[in-house]
This record gives sequence, structure tokens and C-alpha cells, in this order.
Amino acid sequence: MQMQEQIRISLFCIHLFSKHISKSGAGIFFVVPLGMKNLTLQKIQIEQIELLTKYRMEYLEEMQGELSPEYKAELEKGLNEYFSEAMQGERFFAYMALQGEKVVSFGAMVIKKIPGDANKPLYLEGDILNMYTVPEERRKGYSAVILQELIDEAGRRGISKISLHTSKDGEKLYRKFGFSEPHYPVLELCR
Repeated sequence: MQMQEQIRISLFCIHLFSKHISKSGAGIFFVVPLGMKNLTLQKIQIEQIELLTKYRMEYLEEMQGELSPEYKAELEKGLNEYFSEAMQGERFFAYMALQGEKVVSFGAMVIKKIPGDANKPLYLEGDILNMYTVPEERRKGYSAVILQELIDEAGRRGISKISLHTSKDGEKLYRKFGFSEPHYPVLELCR
């Protein structure tokens, strides 16, 4: 499997996607955007971390290629630990979309505290990750629903900047929501 090219884009604040939401139970919303029926958006709870890990691993294999069984076991353990610690520390949140009983899409955000400047003593920034829709359910708008909820939740938490990496396939969606290249150049050192 080929590794897909990724692009770094950033967002400063956005509210463009309209939807109808009605609450039903703790952390569950029924979302009916653009004519979707029976779609449930659910905040992922700590008890559901193994499900999140499973789909994170599917996403990674699709983007980076097949993983060895030994590394898969190590990665699974590490992801479960990370998600558990980060959720408990309120540094991570995630949502999943269900069509009926079937899980069709995921998205998550890592929250970082950034030292302040002349404008504000402290900033919160969010990195979106785990944006993944199962292959047979793509191009139906599920990622847009997840993305809007991540953006809304970021706003409720006072997050002032959101960034993400995208594949070429996802870039069009993110740009519709106002994501663009960072104001300042981004350089990375990968080891």
C-alpha cells in the first residue's frame, strides 16, 4: 500500500456547517444534516477506547501501509494507554458517527496548552487526528458531521487554533470549513 502525501493546514475559528441536533441521553446526539437519516453522533467514552484504537490502526494501515503483527500488538497497547491517560487528563476528546448500529466515522482532537504572549497569558490549541470513515461509507458527509462537532467542542473549551494533517482526499473538506495553510511557515524535524 502506498503512503499518501500529507499537508499541514490550520484554522483560526470557523462555523460554516449547519445541522439540526436533538439531544438524547448522555453524550449522544441525533444529527440530521443534508438529509441523513438514522445518524447518531456519540462522544467516545473511556470505556470505548479499544474501539477508537481499532479504527486508528485501520487508518494508519491505510495511510502508511501494512503493519507487522508484532508491531500491531505494541501499537495497540500504546494507543490504548495514550487514549486512556489523555482522556482522563482532559487532553483528548473524540466522536464517532453511527448509521443505525454501524460505526461509520471517527474524529478526535488532542488539546495542548501553549504559553501566552502580549495578547493572552495562555492559549489552548487543538490537533485533529483520527479523522476516519470506513471505506464503504465514504463520500456521504459523515466526516463533515464529525468535523463540525470537533470544531464546536473546541469552541466550547476555549481552543483558539485548530490544526491537522490531511491526505489529498480530505483536503477539499477541510478547506470548506475554513482550514488553510498556517500564517507562519511550519517546519518539522522527524527522527
